[in-house]
Amino acid sequence: MLNIVLNSPEIPPNTGNIIRLCANTGSRLHLIKPYGFNIDSSSLKRAHLDYEEFSTSYQYINFDEFLEKINPKNLFAFDSSGVTKYTEITYQKNDYLLFGTEGRGLPENILKRKEISKIIRIPMKKSSRSLNLSNAVALSLYESLRQLEFPELI
Repeated sequence: MLNIVLNSPEIPPNTGNIIRLCANTGSRLHLIKPYGFNIDSSSLKRAHLDYEEFSTSYQYINFDEFLEKINPKNLFAFDSSGVTKYTEITYQKNDYLLFGTEGRGLPENILKRKEISKIIRIPMKKSSRSLNLSNAVALSLYESLRQLEFPELI
């Protein structure tokens, strides 16, 4: 299946919504610290309700630990600096879709890593602000799943 990677998420309801999304699609969630919230916060629990038991998630101390433990073959970074649109990528089973913080996106030191397969963008109006993180993850994940013909989904 596919993997969603959140680097230092800041807003509990977004992470909760993404937990629900991963549970409903069979995707694995990888959370990289530090978080902008307590992982046991009530707002996180309220957002993901009882979906956590249906999802698979992993936590890492930092990006280096994530890379060391996972060694992803295809790691796509989603960032407004990307040139390639999210629909122009050919996704494969077990790809990793990496997203940054809600306020700052992905830091330059991660975007420049050799392990990043490609930096991808979601098209938006020139002067607009970024999309909500859970919305960006949802549309990117579903494009990936569409290309894979929605494996194991009804």
